[in-house]
Amino acid sequence: MNLIQDLQARGLVEHHSADLETIFSKRRTLYFGVDPSADSMQAGNLFALLTVRRLANAGHKVILLVGGGTGMIGDPREKGERQLLDMKVIQKNKKSLKEQMQRIVGVKVTMVDNADWLLKIKMADFLRDIGKHFTVNELIKREIIKRRLETPDESISYTEFTYALLQGYDYMVLNKKYHCDLQVGGSDQWTNMLSGVELIRKRLGNEAFVVSFPIVADANGKKFGKSEGNAVWLDAKKTSPYTFYQFWFNQPDEKVEQYLKFFTFLSVREIEALVELHSRNPGKREAQKILAEHVTAIVHGDDAADNAAAVSEVLYGSKPLSELEADEKEMLLSEAPMLTISEHQLKHDMSVIDVLTESGLATSKTDARRLIEGKAVSINDEPVQTVDVVLTESDFENELALLRKGKSLLVLSLVAPKKR
Repeated sequence: MNLIQDLQARGLVEHHSADLETIFSKRRTLYFGVDPSADSMQAGNLFALLTVRRLANAGHKVILLVGGGTGMIGDPREKGERQLLDMKVIQKNKKSLKEQMQRIVGVKVTMVDNADWLLKIKMADFLRDIGKHFTVNELIKREIIKRRLETPDESISYTEFTYALLQGYDYMVLNKKYHCDLQVGGSDQWTNMLSGVELIRKRLGNEAFVVSFPIVADANGKKFGKSEGNAVWLDAKKTSPYTFYQFWFNQPDEKVEQYLKFFTFLSVREIEALVELHSRNPGKREAQKILAEHVTAIVHGDDAADNAAAVSEVLYGSKPLSELEADEKEMLLSEAPMLTISEHQLKHDMSVIDVLTESGLATSKTDARRLIEGKAVSINDEPVQTVDVVLTESDFENELALLRKGKSLLVLSLVAPKKR
């Protein structure tokens, strides 16, 4: 399957300024930009970066742009003005984003920052040389600007209004300096990207192209993104590898095929075979497991993906606690709700009722008894039969035990007394 067929089979292209055969008739230099409004990208950005990686793997040169200049303004959004960031925050965010982009795209790329040219522009020169190529009539027809103008409480500032001109100028600078002739980005940036095509044609007489990707939505139809409040971050400090893994593992059946095509490098044929296998026994969640393993490995590395899969198997599958390696155990203890049990407590007959109340899984001892009598409590997936059951060392494997109350889970960690 060639590049165009693969892009189309995966549903990776939303708009294109010329037919795809023309755009990809030769190897091009393309650019993709991210504004430093946060110190980490999230799953929506990951989709675009992985599509850029596919293009790089097909032989196209890649420029990754961090918008240190445009980030001081922010592109117009659906509602309200963006909070303007100070330079110290932008500098910190830029450094983190550059490292993420380089790591995920993988191949050698050119990294640029539009602050290097936007902060040097003289206003009179910009208005004369760039502004004259854009009409207000044309700009106010753009969907987000039009919507903001039609909503009295959401009027748009001149600062945001100029964003499309700055983005078009970025493309022109890259075209002149690096012979960049393809810009890629999300479909919400489509009209802004077209500004660059027109500016390059009018100012330089060169031909340039744009391709937009679809906006990735979750099962509720909300796009992946920090503004929607459902961000899944690529920074392990903001979203841990285990939580990241669980996000993909918990995707519903109706989204898993699309996400496999968007976020993994499995071939379309392999994905179709996997989805067919999954349909025979959806309860095994085999497609979700493969999705979670592949995406977590791309973002956090193979070791983190393996550890997250192992911990998930212990908590929700059939992997015994005794088989956990040291780093897997460390991840389990850092991610799951935990209660530490001392050997001293075991010797003094610590009951399951005590554990339920001390951990907050039961509101009182009476509540704990009711839960046990209702067969709602288990230790290592063995139901607790009577209210007088106490913990013993035999309940612990690898100094760990799993207590469940319905769907709620608690890891019990056995700790030996410190030596004096």
